[in-house]
Amino acid sequence: MPLIYYKKPTIVKVSPHLATIIPELYTYQRKDGVVLSQPRSTEMLCQISRFLITVIDKPPQYVLICISLFMIIFFTLLFLSIASNVFSADMIIGGTTQYTVQKGDRLELIGSKLGVYWKNIAKENNLDPKVPCIPGQELKVTTRRIVPRTIEDGIIINIADRTLYFFKKGKLTAYPVGLGLPVENDFGDWRTPTGKFVIMGKRKDPVWTVPDSIQLEMAFNGKPVEEAVPPGPKNPLGKYALVTSIPGVLIHGTIWPTSVYRYRSHGCIRVLPENMEKLFEEVEKGTKGEIIYEPVKVATGENERVYLEVRTDTYKRVASLRKHAWKLIEERGLTNKIDIYKVEQVIKDESGIAEDVSLYPKEKLVFYKKPIFQKFYGFFKSRFKGDT
Repeated sequence: MPLIYYKKPTIVKVSPHLATIIPELYTYQRKDGVVLSQPRSTEMLCQISRFLITVIDKPPQYVLICISLFMIIFFTLLFLSIASNVFSADMIIGGTTQYTVQKGDRLELIGSKLGVYWKNIAKENNLDPKVPCIPGQELKVTTRRIVPRTIEDGIIINIADRTLYFFKKGKLTAYPVGLGLPVENDFGDWRTPTGKFVIMGKRKDPVWTVPDSIQLEMAFNGKPVEEAVPPGPKNPLGKYALVTSIPGVLIHGTIWPTSVYRYRSHGCIRVLPENMEKLFEEVEKGTKGEIIYEPVKVATGENERVYLEVRTDTYKRVASLRKHAWKLIEERGLTNKIDIYKVEQVIKDESGIAEDVSLYPKEKLVFYKKPIFQKFYGFFKSRFKGDT
């Protein structure tokens, strides 16, 4: 069982009246009966108790003024806290889903469709990768991931999680994509570049003008050298293409579906044909976007559960995934809310799935239901009812 460390609580002397309302406000109880206090909440409660103790023996008029000022400050801080949580909320998408195997499906193709590493699917369903999938077979697939950045309108492509995030009026649609080979050789650098871009044009049934670097590679490998490939079943761009302002980088369909959600291109961004048709219709000329590289992501979800997602550093741009993960956790102020053993396991696995690394199992938490304001109201009502 992992060791859990708690900060030493601050002890404050309170009157019998305060003792009836203070302890329960920000505590929670596990099912095994152990009552725990959140350090940050305990500190705030101590401040509240000190304030109340200073005014408890004052004249009623003074007490009422102090209470009014306190409530104004309290509600202002509460509003600011809620607003902060709303606007800084993280976005976690996906979950656990059931996939029905279609005719012609292979694990690699299913992974391309769902944006999941095909070996994760095999492991989760205890499958032998060498055995073909059976049509009609039900597979359990976990697709949970953290959205690296959120915007109102535009495109975010995270190379590390091989996903294109398309935002339109705040609504998000995520598409698995194929990206550049992690290769730099005499012919060129095939890694997909990072940076901001703008959609400069849209092409239906595009002609592929073969770059000089790829022509050299064709000649070196003894293949027929082509300068241009017309529209058709042999055109690697598929039926639709979006031209970005980054030289040589297109977002386009593909004639090789299993290359999606993998690193197989010469730098362009490949999208499954059925997804590319939808994207082509939705994206307008002039749409802004950015290509980023973030293999480690941290987020807080419902009930302040902490999630960590770690992916393989395919392009070798992070010195240490472990140090980078812990740095992000510390920057978010989540060190006291995570289980170090869970974090280390996620870093080790590099599964690409957002995992819950919270310190306490959510099924063991039972929160008090009585509203805070009801406790304050009951206390002051009983305290001052004799003064009226």
